[in-house]
Amino acid sequence: MNKLAQDLNKEIQASNPYIYDMLSNIGKELFFPKGILSQSAEAKEKAYKINATIGIAKQDNSVMSLSSVTQFINGIDPDKYLPYASSFGLPELREKWKKALFHKNPSLDGKNISLPVVTSGITHAVSMFSDLWTDPGDIVILPDMMWGNYNMTFGVRKGVKVKQYTTFDSKLSSYNIDSFENMVREEAESSDKIIVILNFPHNPTGYSLSVKEGKRIADILCDIAQKGTNVIAMCDDAYFGLFYEQETMKESIFSLLSGIDERILAVKLDGATKEDYVWGLRIGFITYGFLAQKNSDKICEALEKKTAGCIRGNVSNVSHLSQTILLKSMDSENYLDLKKEKFDLLMGRCFEIKEILKNSEYKDAFDVYPFNSGYFMCIRLKENNAEELRIHLLEKYGLGLISIGENNLRIAFSCVEEKDLKILFDIIVKGVNDLRL
Repeated sequence: MNKLAQDLNKEIQASNPYIYDMLSNIGKELFFPKGILSQSAEAKEKAYKINATIGIAKQDNSVMSLSSVTQFINGIDPDKYLPYASSFGLPELREKWKKALFHKNPSLDGKNISLPVVTSGITHAVSMFSDLWTDPGDIVILPDMMWGNYNMTFGVRKGVKVKQYTTFDSKLSSYNIDSFENMVREEAESSDKIIVILNFPHNPTGYSLSVKEGKRIADILCDIAQKGTNVIAMCDDAYFGLFYEQETMKESIFSLLSGIDERILAVKLDGATKEDYVWGLRIGFITYGFLAQKNSDKICEALEKKTAGCIRGNVSNVSHLSQTILLKSMDSENYLDLKKEKFDLLMGRCFEIKEILKNSEYKDAFDVYPFNSGYFMCIRLKENNAEELRIHLLEKYGLGLISIGENNLRIAFSCVEEKDLKILFDIIVKGVNDLRL
């Protein structure tokens, strides 16, 4: 094992040995390399005459560039986006995002969390999480309605076993926390480590926990940890902030799980991708929350270095231009007002759907899964096969939806104008009736 990895492992073991035990075999081996990177950093600080360490081209003391590229990026100096960014991410952006996390999650007040490490979107963050914390044969606990890419990341790429609990009760009236509890307790009895993925607002159903439900999940995991099982809770907060109803929990469950027990590691995956409507910029973050016996700064630094080392060995670093644009956006005076404007638009669509579906004409065709947040909502067909109906709606009416399993359809109201929502559901009913004939 590399000496740098050994040193990081010692820091983690000294602060919280349970977190060291949670690391995957790869995670234990990971480190942030020195060599060229550290020598370039030293030269940047001290080489006042000539610096011949950086693997980029320079001209007239500025980054070398093509006007055919820079002409399309007005208002930003090429030196601010063409050179490589750090594998950790831009320091200013990391600090700003961490400050925003405390603002958006007041329950984090007084708790120690790491400085976020920048990833190339949340899918990349999930992949880095899987490298750091899962081994082949490990079990990841998920709801039976889930984002399909988890299968690719955990199952195909890592050989992890996905176990699923029932997402909602049989009446589709509430999140099935009883099913969640039964599964995590069952797995905890036979394993010294469990991994749960908590994704709210939920993809595909658009459901977020109530305050009461969030507390109950946190209490369940805390109880399991106190009984001797290490718990890793990956909080996939891709759609964070898009909470539309009063009783919905407005914080990430990460804020409840961070720092509540030494055997619980909370890992927050979030980003600007959906929160700031910049999907193609591919900016996400990984942040750690835990309870350390001592030296919390040291363990934070060690986890950040392992994560940055994982990124270094994967994509090297995240787009400098994307990070710079996001940083400038967050610095804008009207940043929060602009976000509120888009939030209100999406919330309006959510409530419009709820009004539309009060009409009894739809009840004969499908049931509606609970939804109160995010981009999506789902329906459960009463008779039709979802894929058969999806193809029929696409070919006959030009309506595109996503089929999930045998009888579920996902509707992304995030990309449908409010005036078209009634038309959308009327077409679904037409399609259902067509297939009945």
